[in-house]
Amino acid sequence: MLGRFIYPFIDEFRQGHSQNMGDVYQPAEDSYLLLKHMEVWVRGRVLDMGTGSGILAIAAARKPDVSEVVAVDINPDSVETARLKAKDSGLLGKMDFRVGDLFEGLDGESFDWIVFNPPYLPSEGDCSERTWSGGIKGSEVISRFLTEAPAHLKADGGMLIVISTLTGLSLNDLKESFEVEVLEELPLFFETLTCLLLRPSSHL
Repeated sequence: MLGRFIYPFIDEFRQGHSQNMGDVYQPAEDSYLLLKHMEVWVRGRVLDMGTGSGILAIAAARKPDVSEVVAVDINPDSVETARLKAKDSGLLGKMDFRVGDLFEGLDGESFDWIVFNPPYLPSEGDCSERTWSGGIKGSEVISRFLTEAPAHLKADGGMLIVISTLTGLSLNDLKESFEVEVLEELPLFFETLTCLLLRPSSHL
């Protein structure tokens, strides 16, 4: 069950995103799964990678123990959508919005928590659907993220991420470089989503 802090926020966000968002990723089961665990874990300076509609970034910024949220997306329309929603929520002063490809433009910056709802599904052909396509195997974008993320985490930092049984990435693969905690599994019609807490082994 979603926590008492997050649940009312979801209702508010749903009521406020009825406008056409074009190719901006709209909140779905993976978004809500991350929200549930973000409520418990995130604090301090937070990076919302692949912010999409901004639902995770705005929810994080509403938390009293979060000092700042940086929201990044490769899609300029997503960044603008998230910024406008943050403005409507009165949270712009606590947030920073940037267009970039993963950690591009974040050199030298570190965070207490990184949240990532990645494009995790395999795609055929040119991988043009960036809101859901994680590459031919489904894991290419996540693999790039995991290679670059540890350099941007503070010593006691952690990451929350969602993967799918369709992603083509196993927990054993992750355990080679990270301490992995499975927070929850969510069975759906054609896949199972898993919310993971990751800490780089090099930080332990």
